[in-house]
Amino acid sequence: MSAQNSAGIQTLLDAEREAQKIVQQARAYRTKRVKDARTEAQTEVEEYRKEKEEEYKKFETEHTSGNKKAEDDASKDAEEKMKGIKESGGKVGDKVVEDLLKAVVDVHPEVPDRVAAPS
Repeated sequence: MSAQNSAGIQTLLDAEREAQKIVQQARAYRTKRVKDARTEAQTEVEEYRKEKEEEYKKFETEHTSGNKKAEDDASKDAEEKMKGIKESGGKVGDKVVEDLLKAVVDVHPEVPDRVAAPS
């Protein structure tokens, strides 16, 4: 009986070792799949990020070019208006200064109507 028990025990030990190998292989496979999935997800994230960055750059280029043109137009208009102001200032500037000085120097004080005259 002991030979039979020993053979049965040995068969059980062999089966247990085989089961441990299968479990170890399954763990290794699962670990590999998790790593592969993580790598695949990272790749997808990078591709999505690149796609969105390209969309943003395209959007930015389309919308800033209009702003650039508007800025240039506004600068041109402002320069033209400044030029006109300087020209008119050069033409009548002396007269304006003269009128301001006359208003400050030639003072004609008057009593307001609301103030009662002394009786």
